Amino acid sequence: MDCFSSGMDLIIKIIEIFAFMTGLVYVFLQIRQKNFMWVVGIASGLACGFEFAVQHLWASMGLNIYYVFMSFWGLYSWRKASAKTEMIASETEGDVIHLSHMTRRMLIISAVLFVIGSAILIVILHLLKDSESSLDAIITVLSMIATWWLAKSYRGQWYVWIVSDTLSATMCLLVGMRWMSALYLAYVLSGVYGLHYWKKKGIYIDS
Repeated sequence: MDCFSSGMDLIIKIIEIFAFMTGLVYVFLQIRQKNFMWVVGIASGLACGFEFAVQHLWASMGLNIYYVFMSFWGLYSWRKASAKTEMIASETEGDVIHLSHMTRRMLIISAVLFVIGSAILIVILHLLKDSESSLDAIITVLSMIATWWLAKSYRGQWYVWIVSDTLSATMCLLVGMRWMSALYLAYVLSGVYGLHYWKKKGIYIDS
């Protein structure tokens, strides 16, 4: 029994390190807006989902499953947008980030979804005995919105990620997930840089 327990602990640690490494690759590709990011996101989402399931953080587990499915739509969406920026990139001889304008309607919908979604999810997670129900719920809804905005190429997604990843780093630290906490701290720093990079290189394709 002890051997089995030790073996499982080793597997969990290896997957946690794998999630950390793929997560770093993911955020690097996210900043540069490379389509391959979504492929890496599938592997990272599966690994992170497993880690959160082990800690009984059910919303964060579900969130990473959401990431996996969103990766397919995100890849399709970015490939379409990339075709519109290829000519601009060749003329400027540098990276170009394709952006879309945030509409007031999208902002209102997102705000309503955050308030209602967080409230409902907190109740559900409390019933499921989630170890950090309130924090887990808020992070999950924020991250779902940020992923939606990322697929739509909204520059404002970085602001949401910075808040969400700061809360995620705190939650992981509270439950003893040190590698994951370090990953989310790296995400926060990357989010600050990513916002600057997208401001500098961004071209609106829906103008």
